[in-house]
Amino acid sequence: MNTPAGARRILVPIKRVVDYNVRIRVKPDGSGVVLDGVKLSINPFDAIAIEEALRIKEAGKADEVVIATIGPADCQATLRNALSMGAQRALHVVADAPLEPVANARVLLKLVEREQPFLVILGKQAIDDDNNQTGQMLAALWNRPQATFASKIELADSTAKVTREVDAGLETLEVDLPAVITTDLRLNEPRFVKLPEIMKAKTKPLATIPLAEVHAGGAARVKVTKTEPPAGRQKGVMVKDAAELFAALHQRGLV
Repeated sequence: MNTPAGARRILVPIKRVVDYNVRIRVKPDGSGVVLDGVKLSINPFDAIAIEEALRIKEAGKADEVVIATIGPADCQATLRNALSMGAQRALHVVADAPLEPVANARVLLKLVEREQPFLVILGKQAIDDDNNQTGQMLAALWNRPQATFASKIELADSTAKVTREVDAGLETLEVDLPAVITTDLRLNEPRFVKLPEIMKAKTKPLATIPLAEVHAGGAARVKVTKTEPPAGRQKGVMVKDAAELFAALHQRGLV
């Protein structure tokens, strides 16, 4: 597939995570969570980012959607799933160990410099670590505007109007392009992928890039020392009416 160098391109970074339907189990030694034999999928917020990029392309406002991920060799199955949604090609930065958000942002910056997208769309956070940092860090390193937690995106020739969810309600921003946008849950509902698209995705271009080619390395700043499951919740108590509820709360010193 040959896409013109001056094409309007959207880059969508994604992350592979434990599927949201899977119940997380902590390893007996507390060193992390159990991944062996566990279903892994595209981070749900990133699937929303892919869908939005595809809708923008289908509306004639972009020429190409490129997927990118950073992870071990077996991440290619996740990239193929993303390609089956309708993206044109994928980039796989091969990394055996997870990177911190700032390292991920630096790698993505190298991909941005390589691909020259007019828009980068990614999920607001990954459901495994909930850091909610990579998009903001990428925007800072790229020195471009950012709009986070997007629930609606409207593109013009050189700007993007983004409605974002904040504590007080909705906020609308207008940012110059190129820009970084992170997606929230209510932006869209990702499409259902049909078998013919899955078959087509097997032949779409997927480039592998060694981590050393786009990342200078360096010691990690954060180290996970122990992982623990959440404490068990106490069984609920049924009450007959508001008076009994108030009495129960007063007995526990809560009112």
